Amino acid sequence: MRLTFLGATHEVTGSCYYLEACHKKILIDCGMEQGPDEFENQDIPVSAGEIDLVLLTHAHIDHSGRLPLLYKRGFRGIVYSTAGTADLCQIMLRDSAHIQMFEAEWRNRKGQRAGKPEYVPLYDMQDADGIISCFKGNPYNEKICITDGLEVRFVDAGHLLGSSSIEIWITEGECTKKIVFSGDIGNERQPLIRDPQYLSTADYVVMESTYGDRSHGEIPDYVGELAEIIESTLGKGGNLVIPSFAVGRTQELLYFIRKIKADNMVKTIPDFEVYVDSPLAIEATSIFMEHMWDDFDKEALDLINQGINPITFRGLKTTITSEESKEINFDEKPKVIISASGMCEAGRIKHHLKHNLWREESTILFVGYQAYGTLGRSIAEGASKVKLFGEEIGVKARIMKLNGISGHADNNGLIKWISAFEKKPDKVFVTHGEDTVCDLFAARLRTELGLDVMAPYSGTIYDLAENKCIEEGKPVLVRKTEEQAELSLKVRLNTPFGRLLSAGERLMSVIRHNEGGANKDLGKFADQIISLCEKWDR
Repeated sequence: MRLTFLGATHEVTGSCYYLEACHKKILIDCGMEQGPDEFENQDIPVSAGEIDLVLLTHAHIDHSGRLPLLYKRGFRGIVYSTAGTADLCQIMLRDSAHIQMFEAEWRNRKGQRAGKPEYVPLYDMQDADGIISCFKGNPYNEKICITDGLEVRFVDAGHLLGSSSIEIWITEGECTKKIVFSGDIGNERQPLIRDPQYLSTADYVVMESTYGDRSHGEIPDYVGELAEIIESTLGKGGNLVIPSFAVGRTQELLYFIRKIKADNMVKTIPDFEVYVDSPLAIEATSIFMEHMWDDFDKEALDLINQGINPITFRGLKTTITSEESKEINFDEKPKVIISASGMCEAGRIKHHLKHNLWREESTILFVGYQAYGTLGRSIAEGASKVKLFGEEIGVKARIMKLNGISGHADNNGLIKWISAFEKKPDKVFVTHGEDTVCDLFAARLRTELGLDVMAPYSGTIYDLAENKCIEEGKPVLVRKTEEQAELSLKVRLNTPFGRLLSAGERLMSVIRHNEGGANKDLGKFADQIISLCEKWDR
């Protein structure tokens, strides 16, 4: 009865845990690391072919993205998840495989000219199809007997369609223990999907801490703010371009826009058209509707019972082929364009930016986090020019952000979730947070709630029967180039130094933006900067 921590330890992504119980070798999640990594993750300590089963909390790639690789290496067991997660993984893992193969093709095209060895993708479409055939979808709140002494139940985590916390009951001889894996805990009062379901009993809890150091604040009037942005943009004859994540965020936007149209909140062009230009988003939207009775909240179901589809409306257009996508920008009518990727790093959104960034009458609206080093981050922080497809594009469009949208519970939501346990768990393991956030949130659980808490590093092995740590993992830093090390430092914006670095980048973008300004104003600005530097350079 042992638990080994393999990923998402003092880091946000790469979720993976290895559980040995009832003569079974089990993985809980098998996620891909995304963005810069600080610490080395431990490999699965047995061959993939020895793994008996996987329990998957939800479909996001940082929880599911290495499953095709597991299949490639020999896994042929069952992947247990909710039905919604199983269906979303069908499209998301195939999309991930497509990206892997496309990147390999691109690298090899460049590498061949430079005489570099062939780049092999992490996995391909055959591996994705293989692991998809291993999925077994299950309903919420139904106990499933895996084998003698091992039962599991999926409970709605309120984070994404199909997302779950997983309860596991383990009995070996006279010893019975219950462990709960939180998965990603959802933000309350999200549109469409239900709020997280709270649990009351566990001997052990493994919980995320993504926003363990911050609050989302008051919930904004998303519908009112979005309506105002649409009105002002279309009224000037421009397009509203929204880089959006295909699964989850796009469906929320459609929910908001349906209400805007139903309430006639845009007066200039009340019958404005909305293009969803992302095949993955279109497929995901269909899956959302297939699972509406299992996952939608009361407000969404009330609309459905009235015969209203909560995420479709008159004027909604979808584009599948690249030809259809290109035609959007040849239509001169003002419109709303929702396209992936959410951070503007790949996909069709880059074409829409190319056609709209230089237009003063257009608006680019960000509705999600923009990671350091991405095109989206550069635009959001005030870049005056960006390069797209080898061409330099001036940024003249209005750049805006719809604040507050998040699928994750904030620090107060996390506290509420863990406080629902009626009896204090024997141990709480804090994972899925940046390095300092894990420690900060763990300390808060100790001081405020009196919980026995551990923020393990990768490689930590814990004996659940004896309630003791067998082996404590150590933070092994990823070996990085100088450029990668600098990037890794800068993305940790929760630290004061990280914020200072970000402020420096913003300062440079403001300086570039003012090129050609009045000499007197520029001289005054320079004097202010020099004065600040002299104050701190001591």
